[in-house]
Amino acid sequence: MVNVNKLKGKIVECGMNIEQIAKETGINKSTFYRKMNDKGDSFTISEADMIAKALQLTGREVNDIFFSQYVA
Repeated sequence: MVNVNKLKGKIVECGMNIEQIAKETGINKSTFYRKMNDKGDSFTISEADMIAKALQLTGREVNDIFFSQYVA
């Protein structure tokens, strides 16, 4: 499960919105919203990688956002 609050915060921090990040990563806007709201599949590794590159996330930020539930 994605830490949606952290992801939204980073999107805003980078001066973008969900529509812009969806377009930049090539993810359909509706699909991006659905994945953000956990009403569909979670982000794939390649999608998480594209988002990380677009937002220039550090490795720690990627882990905190996309893999937080797996950390003990």
